[in-house]
Amino acid sequence: MGQIALPLAPGGAGAASRIVVGNANQTALEAMTAASTWPFRTAVLLGPPRAGKSLIARWFEQSGAGEAIDDADRMDETQLFHRWNRAQESTTPLLLTASAGEGEWKIALPDLASRLGAALHLQIGAPDDAMLAELIALHAELRGLALGPDAASYLVPRMERTHLGVERLVAAIDRLSLERKVAPGPGIWREALEELLGPSEPRLL
Repeated sequence: MGQIALPLAPGGAGAASRIVVGNANQTALEAMTAASTWPFRTAVLLGPPRAGKSLIARWFEQSGAGEAIDDADRMDETQLFHRWNRAQESTTPLLLTASAGEGEWKIALPDLASRLGAALHLQIGAPDDAMLAELIALHAELRGLALGPDAASYLVPRMERTHLGVERLVAAIDRLSLERKVAPGPGIWREALEELLGPSEPRLL
């Protein structure tokens, strides 16, 4: 487990300036270091919302490895095809990100579909316990939130096991702590979990 510092200033208060490296993104990050070997020097990075695709795209581009188009699945297909052609002409590696699972990005433009179909496809998966703990710590740090040493061991087995789930949980803990004017201890942790998952969620027992 580790973190990658982005080679640029954070985008403002609460903006992540580091990428947590773990089971969910290790393979994708390793592939970023070998962009010259990608088929047609193009890779498509897929993954769920808030999984760090934008951070990886920013790191890839700012580190000089190539160009990146974030949320490429929302871009006009003709414009995207032109960008792909320009990257080919300049032999520049091109990273595209999309909030989709494998096979979910449906491209209508045949030429673009064939080109991107031949690209390297990378997927950010679900974080394991160790990565969830690191993500909780990072989001708490970004909020200036002091979680105790037992927070991860309590929260990880009970929480929604996604990147977005981590973000929502830490935000709820922060808000409840401020509303109650108390430090974010086990009572706040449980209240935040109940708020997000429902008080009858079996994991909370």
